[in-house]
Amino acid sequence: MNRNALWIGSVVLAAVIGFGLANFANSQTGEKPKRFPQLTMDQLNDQQRPLGEKIMKISSVGLGGPYNPLLRSPVLAQRMYDLLDYLRWNSSLSRQLTEFAILIVGRQWRSQVEWYAHYPLALKEGLPKQVADDIKANKRPRGMTPKVEAVYDFCMELSTKHEVSDATFNRTRKFLSDQQIVDLTVLSGTYVTLAMVLSMAEESVPAGKELPFKPGEP
Repeated sequence: MNRNALWIGSVVLAAVIGFGLANFANSQTGEKPKRFPQLTMDQLNDQQRPLGEKIMKISSVGLGGPYNPLLRSPVLAQRMYDLLDYLRWNSSLSRQLTEFAILIVGRQWRSQVEWYAHYPLALKEGLPKQVADDIKANKRPRGMTPKVEAVYDFCMELSTKHEVSDATFNRTRKFLSDQQIVDLTVLSGTYVTLAMVLSMAEESVPAGKELPFKPGEP
């Protein structure tokens, strides 16, 4: 057998052994391959890279979370980024109400990444911890101000009943302008979309971090 044949044979053997060991390791840990392997900045193409650089400046999960699958569709990812830039930082809603509404959606979907990313932000923006913790426990929050309570009922009705009653709408209108009501509705819908993307892609919290929602919990 010549040297080339020996070299090729050794490469193939090494690949087979490596594949076998990887499969054995996965079978022992119960892990399965990610549906969308985690992208790194070095892997981004010319269309993805400018957006990746923007994401790295504002994302608490880097290119993880929804950005990992979304970057596979760069034009969509850019437009979603622009929408989120408005909804998160420039909408007519206060930052506290913005984060509050995101937590409501995150709990409805049991979205690990949404809750992991936005729970600390909600507390930072002044949402009482008791309110956030009650949402996580799937309870009606205690200690809400009338304004926060109106927003809670508005978001919950829209999310669970797919409508908003006249009574809830009129009560919300005492605290929010027409623009704020529209922004709140689109904010909620956008984070449902992100929760869907995260669920479809089976994205989770960063390695080594605790899951907010444990398997088997309601």
